[in-house]
Order: sequence, then C-alpha cells, then structure tokens
Amino acid sequence: MKTSKTPATAPRTAVAQVHELPNLPFPEIKALWRKLFGGETPTHNRQFLERQLAYKLQEVEFRKVDPGLLERNNKKIASLIATGKLRRRDRDFHPTPGTLFTREYHGKVHQVIATADGQYEFEGRPYRSLSMIAREITSSRWSGPVFFGLKDYAAKSSAKKGGSK
Repeated sequence: MKTSKTPATAPRTAVAQVHELPNLPFPEIKALWRKLFGGETPTHNRQFLERQLAYKLQEVEFRKVDPGLLERNNKKIASLIATGKLRRRDRDFHPTPGTLFTREYHGKVHQVIATADGQYEFEGRPYRSLSMIAREITSSRWSGPVFFGLKDYAAKSSAKKGGSK
C-alpha cells in the first residue's frame, strides 16, 4: 500500500497569499501587516492595506529569486545621491526572472524569457545574452537590447552624431 507524504503546512506562494488577501478577516490583515512591516497599520482603509501587503509579499518572494537585486539597487541609489545622476551601464541590466521579451521579425513573432540564473531562454535553449539571440534570429550582428526595444538606437545614434562636431 503506497502512501504519499505531503507536508501539512506547505509554504504558500506569494501569488496564493495575494489572492487570499480580500478574503482574510481584518484582524488577520493587521497581523500580517505587523509581521511584514513590524508595526501597527497606518490606516483602517482595507484597500490601501491590501495593496501594500500585496506589494510587500511579492517583494519578499522576488528577493528569494534574485538576492543580488537589493545590493545592486543600493549601489545605484548611493551613486545617484553622490552624483545626482544615475549611471546605467548595460552590464548592470538584470531583468526580473520571468520577463517576456517579444519581437516580430520578418513576419514571425519571437519570444524570449529571462531566467532566474541571469540567462535567457529562446526556443527551449539557454543563451547568455539577448545579443546572441538577436544574432540567431537575424543571422547578423545586432545589439540585443536594441533588437528587443530596450534601447532607442535612433536617439543614441543622433546623440553620437551631434557630439562628434
């Protein structure tokens, strides 16, 4: 006789917890707020509290997926405070795992998914960069961020022309 052992209290996903928020009694909403924010609720407006809790639950979940995100953001914030300008380098670009990039090229729609390990999946295969995927699709050298619309090539090109006087 086979018996399957399933944990009685399997951890609920952030999606499940967010989905349950509208059905939770208000005292449980307040308890969850204390657990996540470490204090009493700032208001009795349930809609506000649910939205803030939903955001916080997702933030906690994504921190598990990409632990380096907080450190990268703190460095960017420190740089912004120190210089007044946000320097964004291409190598610092790390899309959230699950981000879907879509591009139509020669009548065919191509989709790429960002994975949790910092790579990209295209047609069931892993790639290290969007540029490698753009090259695979077009059979020529392309900037992946430009190909997938993450950068405006025309604006960058005209800025270079204007600056070379």
